[in-house]
Amino acid sequence: MAALRSATGGGNWFSALALGVTLLKCLLIPTYHSTDFEVHRNWLAITHSLPISQWYYEATSEWTLDYPPFFAWFEFALSHVAKYFDQEMLNVRNLNYSSSRTVLFQRFSVIFTDVLFVYAVHECCKCIDGKKAGKELTEKPKFILSVLLLWNFGLLIVDHIHFQYNGFLFGLMLLSIARLFQKRHMEGAFLFAVLLHFKHIYLYVAPAYGIYLLRSYCFTANKPDGSIRWNSFSFVRLISLGLIVFLVSALSLGPFLALNQLPQVFSRLFPFKRGLCHAYWAPNFWALYNALDKVLSVIGLALKLLDPSKIPKASMTSGLVQQFQHTVLPSVTPLATLICTLIAILPSIFCLWFKPQGPRAFLRCLILCALSSFMFGWHVHEKAILLAVLPMSLLSVGKAGDASIFLILTTAGHYSLFPLLFTAPELPIKILLMLLFTIYSISSLKTLFRKEKPLFNWMETFYLLGLGPLEVFCEFLFPFTSWKRCEWFPTTSY
Repeated sequence: MAALRSATGGGNWFSALALGVTLLKCLLIPTYHSTDFEVHRNWLAITHSLPISQWYYEATSEWTLDYPPFFAWFEFALSHVAKYFDQEMLNVRNLNYSSSRTVLFQRFSVIFTDVLFVYAVHECCKCIDGKKAGKELTEKPKFILSVLLLWNFGLLIVDHIHFQYNGFLFGLMLLSIARLFQKRHMEGAFLFAVLLHFKHIYLYVAPAYGIYLLRSYCFTANKPDGSIRWNSFSFVRLISLGLIVFLVSALSLGPFLALNQLPQVFSRLFPFKRGLCHAYWAPNFWALYNALDKVLSVIGLALKLLDPSKIPKASMTSGLVQQFQHTVLPSVTPLATLICTLIAILPSIFCLWFKPQGPRAFLRCLILCALSSFMFGWHVHEKAILLAVLPMSLLSVGKAGDASIFLILTTAGHYSLFPLLFTAPELPIKILLMLLFTIYSISSLKTLFRKEKPLFNWMETFYLLGLGPLEVFCEFLFPFTSWKRCEWFPTTSY
């Protein structure tokens, strides 16, 4: 805190926060890393040692390249730095290679690319209304938002322990949001188009971007009652947006179109055969659906209503990524999840079109699209909750009601990531980091909205406090049950 006050005196508090979290990331370098570490090492090897025509066909490792082309080129660029650390990491046949130099390079590559995330947070802070600003620096919305984003617990453990490159990707998304708040619509559209060709999970929020840009940029005026003034439609603006999408897509997919490989690329990007749920169930509607099917199957077997020989061998509780058939309930298809998702996002899209209220309405729609896709999407990863948590941070410092939703969503969402770090040395790290982030989030937002009603009612307080006993059960009792191979199940169900 003394260092922060010193930095505050010079007006460099944001730099102090960014530097502090960077040092923390460096301290996490020796921690456990998941199979995603090998995934990205393999992609470095593929893009460095093979011609582009083989990138989306190479299958020596089970961790095949399944991100869009821009991310493949990103790995290609990194590989030309990686060769100065350890050339062996770029050998496609060196499976599960993780020398100390390889670990250092990949860890530092994540930290270095987070620079974009830091810049995006800085830009987002410019879009925040400072009317509620207190006298103390730590009570100012911009300071609170900076901490909530830069020190986000979920992003820290997913990128800098578990291992992924979400930081700079979320940086692109937050920067595109900031540009829309700043009325720089073309820049915002360009950044989001680029983001989609880095990681296609952001398709979840594409409807919010599409509707907002069409309604608030292509239509240049409204009637006094807020309805559309149809004669204000600008074909020039529509064509400009279309041109951005076309040029970005052409740059990304053009080489593979020329090689006649688009079907192969899309088969890698959308592998529907991986099944309804990820190996670790995301805490969504399908987790409840699967749990109910499992309970019904157990009851059916106990009452001899089901034939054991006809029960599918592929089980949702196996912890594997695979296709399967439900035992009692109807099996779910990708089309069914798409329909459910579209139905879930329709109300927010409807409001954004018929009741436009500027960028904040767009941001609410984006968050609802992210949550709807998380709840009903096909093969949703538990890490996808960050797609709603990080944008929600921007709303949390504006209104008490949004702050309450943010705290519940963030606390439950972050706790659902705990099963990603299942090794003993990381147990105190994840508990301590989450406690620190959660305590700061609650205390800072309570201080910011101290003149308004309490942020939690008694039921919400009871729910959040229940996470403590649940963690004790998960760590010390659940491993002795017959479901111990599904260490994520209690967390997800809660």
